[in-house]
Amino acid sequence: MLDLESIQAVLAEPLVAQALCLTAEVALATLAIHLVAGLALGYALAQRGWFGRGWVDALVTLPLVFPPVATGFVLLLLLGRRGLVGSWLGEHWAIEVVFSFWGVLIASVLAGLPLVVKPIQSALEAVSGRLAEAARVLGKGELEIFLRVLLPNIRGALVAGLVLGLGRSLGEVGITLMLGGNVGGRTTTVSLEIYNAVSGGEFERAAALSLVLGLVSLGLFAVLKRLGAV
Repeated sequence: MLDLESIQAVLAEPLVAQALCLTAEVALATLAIHLVAGLALGYALAQRGWFGRGWVDALVTLPLVFPPVATGFVLLLLLGRRGLVGSWLGEHWAIEVVFSFWGVLIASVLAGLPLVVKPIQSALEAVSGRLAEAARVLGKGELEIFLRVLLPNIRGALVAGLVLGLGRSLGEVGITLMLGGNVGGRTTTVSLEIYNAVSGGEFERAAALSLVLGLVSLGLFAVLKRLGAV
């Protein structure tokens, strides 16, 4: 039976503590990247008529419709030590993506990015035309229009996207398995620890970790929603 004592025992395990720290670091980095990339891509996709828009839209949406393990495999071929991008990163920047923090971060960002971009894109398409045109008539520049006119009007969509994206990223397993490799103490997130516990028949351990991850997720969501309501 799951109780406070058993939860404390699970959290005291070194591998679990490392997984919690890694998950927290990845979640915060993912949130920052989602904020910047989500706004940039959402704004770009809300503008119609530019060359390559359809391809960018398809690439952003792909993680929603493509199986996570298959997505991870494609990324492994690209970012692996012998991959087209991975070999270049290793040769010129001494960066190894696979089986590293960077692999886990990339998996987290890509898993949740579509859920951030799409609400922002839809909100901008709904408000950008009339509000932006009115601001231009008043002599405002494009950056000022975005920061002072459009951004306040899409705050709800932005927060909703960040909440959805973070939730998807925290639960990511398939892409992370491929890029991070599930190396205990290095690239194992809390979600992967739950996966490992279930695979090993340690259901009480899995339940304790699921409860902790759920509470952390609810706390982060509450903070984001509070920010969106201010």
